[in-house]
Amino acid sequence: ADAYVWHAEGPGLTPVPRVSRVEIDLLKGIDRVRDLLVENTHRFAEGLPANNTLLWGARGMGKSSLVKAAHAEVNLGRAQPIVLIEIHREDIATLPALLRLLREAAPRRFVVFCDDLSFEATDQSYKSLKAVLDGGIEGRPSNVVFYATSNRRHLLPRDMMENERSTAINPHEAVEEKVSLSDRFGLWLGFHNCSQDDFLAMCAGYAAHYGLPDGDALKAAAIEWTATRGSRSGRVAWQFIQDYAGRHGVKLA
Repeated sequence: ADAYVWHAEGPGLTPVPRVSRVEIDLLKGIDRVRDLLVENTHRFAEGLPANNTLLWGARGMGKSSLVKAAHAEVNLGRAQPIVLIEIHREDIATLPALLRLLREAAPRRFVVFCDDLSFEATDQSYKSLKAVLDGGIEGRPSNVVFYATSNRRHLLPRDMMENERSTAINPHEAVEEKVSLSDRFGLWLGFHNCSQDDFLAMCAGYAAHYGLPDGDALKAAAIEWTATRGSRSGRVAWQFIQDYAGRHGVKLA
């Protein structure tokens, strides 16, 4: 398969016959980060140097959707497709075992993906992740790149950093250890809050793709929807489109 989910407790890698993804052309308002991630993934697929990537920022703006869409985009027409493997946040401690398995699967190439990666104050697994991404004796396999999404740029809560600063003999060094985890990602892609114009463009893009009524009626309904939700994002746009399609009796295939 072209996609798998890693289950640390067994049975290991489970194939995913059909990945739940959005077409890349439907991801609006993130053109710059989209191009950067696709370019990085394309270089990796070609066997060229590529960076581990952290997609961070506002919730619901398409971070995980972009990873899955970029994987599909790069694989179009490719004789030897790259493989997407999802590892759950709670299984991060087993990442070294997964990488050893993938190292032996060369020349196939793998994007290991962790959605919503973050660590709490009592969680020490971030230290093993640091070693795996950069600096461990084995190093990251040349046929693997690691992508992660997070709402936090430094992956660790601010109060955790402040606590380390207040209790350490050398506060600066304690904070540096926490921040250095994000430094293991060579490419940082920031996702910011959605403007109204971007939100309406997302809704219009979905409407055109699924053949829904467009124009002023769609715009008015979308603005009313954001008022009831109190927020704008790619996720909210998709939720609106599902409601809008249902009201018009249109099925979303």
